[in-house]
Amino acid sequence: MRFFALDGSRGIGMATKGETTRQMIVAAAAPIFNQRGFEGTSMQDVMEATGLEKGGLYRHFSGKEELAAEVFRYSLEQSVKLRTEHVDRAHGTIPLLKSLVKRFVEVPSSMPGGCPLMNTAIDSDDGNPTLRGLAHEALSDWRTRLIKIIRDGIRDGEIKTGTVPRQIANTIIASLEGALMISRLDGNRIALADARKCLEVLLDQMAAE
Repeated sequence: MRFFALDGSRGIGMATKGETTRQMIVAAAAPIFNQRGFEGTSMQDVMEATGLEKGGLYRHFSGKEELAAEVFRYSLEQSVKLRTEHVDRAHGTIPLLKSLVKRFVEVPSSMPGGCPLMNTAIDSDDGNPTLRGLAHEALSDWRTRLIKIIRDGIRDGEIKTGTVPRQIANTIIASLEGALMISRLDGNRIALADARKCLEVLLDQMAAE
């Protein structure tokens, strides 16, 4: 985000009117795209949600694909922030991983429609390379963060040597996202609770003696 001071120079806390409007459009469009998907969302839907005319939208975005990409980044940022706040970073690697799992299970996405990563990955699977690329990048970033935590735990003697960080990271992600899908279909959070219990057993088994 860019900021401008009162004298016209770039400063902190003074977003331009255009940037403020752009951010408003993204925030208003995010729940629509997350609930209806790319194909199910029209620019007319966004116009109605924002109160802007067509020209007002296209002044800030070249088209629906650019807006959808920005919406995904925004939605993902909100979701990641919510699920990584207040995790236990003070008691070692295993408690940190357990805390991340707990936050995912216990804290629903703040974005109407659920997990932006899952929704976008499924929605873009049949032919939107831009959104598919962004979803894959987000998945890779999540996996990379988990791998780093696990590698640091091995280095610090908190996790058994021989543990394969990539395998554990993929298992955590697959378990949580799969359980989220089941919970949404079942209409309850039982599958997420089950996934948490199983992942905690796995994490306890990883702990160095």
